[in-house]
Amino acid sequence: MTTTNPAAPAAPLAPPDPARIAKTIATKMPFRGDVAGLTPLAGDASNRRYFRVALKGTPSAVILMQLADPEGFKKSEEAVSGASAQIAELPFTNVLAHLQRTGVTVPQLHYYDREAGLLYLEDFGDLTLAEACRDADRARLAALYRQAIDQLILLQVKGTTPPAPGCIAFHRRFDVPLLMWEFDHFVEYGITARLGEPMKPADEAGVRAAFQHIAELLAGQPQVFVHRDYHSRNLMVDGSRLGIIDFQDALLGPATYDLASLLKDAYIELEDAVVDGLVEHFLDGLDALGQGWSDRAAFRRLFDLTSIQRNLKAAGRFVYIDRVKHNPKFLADIPRVLGYVKRNLSNYPDLAPLRQHLAPYVAELQ
Repeated sequence: MTTTNPAAPAAPLAPPDPARIAKTIATKMPFRGDVAGLTPLAGDASNRRYFRVALKGTPSAVILMQLADPEGFKKSEEAVSGASAQIAELPFTNVLAHLQRTGVTVPQLHYYDREAGLLYLEDFGDLTLAEACRDADRARLAALYRQAIDQLILLQVKGTTPPAPGCIAFHRRFDVPLLMWEFDHFVEYGITARLGEPMKPADEAGVRAAFQHIAELLAGQPQVFVHRDYHSRNLMVDGSRLGIIDFQDALLGPATYDLASLLKDAYIELEDAVVDGLVEHFLDGLDALGQGWSDRAAFRRLFDLTSIQRNLKAAGRFVYIDRVKHNPKFLADIPRVLGYVKRNLSNYPDLAPLRQHLAPYVAELQ
């Protein structure tokens, strides 16, 4: 069970031209300003780079996103099952325009310099949900996560209906091949690359059969708009607002996917009782908008199965980022995501065979 090796990471991007940035700020923005400084920001695991552009005479700033491909039409950005080649637009700007119509809090795009591959965006500040919750008391943490779930409900309900064929998310989906690719990605990197040897054929066959069953179950659920990376480092606490970023990979998928990303997060672990209450808050919110689930126990099982899929994929991805992109900073998060998997496998007797096949190769599941 192998997957096609992803392409090697691109060469580091050349720094953007300060003179071009200064001219853009002075002449192309919906406001006029002079650049006071350009500060690199910590980015994600992608090849994009981010900067904060400070402005003279004001505490306001602009976030500069530098694309790896100046034209933004890289094949890899549309290499998602079912993606439409007819939408010749940068996925970030395409999805941004759709989300702005839903009422969720996403950054304003001030200007897009296509030739240079530079996007000038509203600044939500530096405080992620993960950082805001690090030293928060229980009441503050719960309030922030309820706010995140309220945004997710709006994103899911208003982002799905009515359908928006002009949005690239509606042309790609979490189908069985994509879900299985992510499972295989875990086997390739989370097991084979991590251990230095493949699984035994009998264990591989048992694992693949279980993965296929989960993939078919999740792909068979009603499809809704999915952010695909809705977690505590992609939610920015900006005063009373909670801003959503990094949504360019959006697609259609099960209602449980973004919720599992948020509540079974690689970067901050919530108590089980808190998770239980937040799942109920999510379902209550859907009920209020006429999108409720009559069988909440069935939803919870789907949530847990989604968490297994999402967390295994994350564990494999973190090894991939280390081995292929030479960035080891996510390795420390692997025990947390595999801990979620262990607890979920233990909670469902019918998943015991999957754990038995995986545990000899994954110490965190033993």
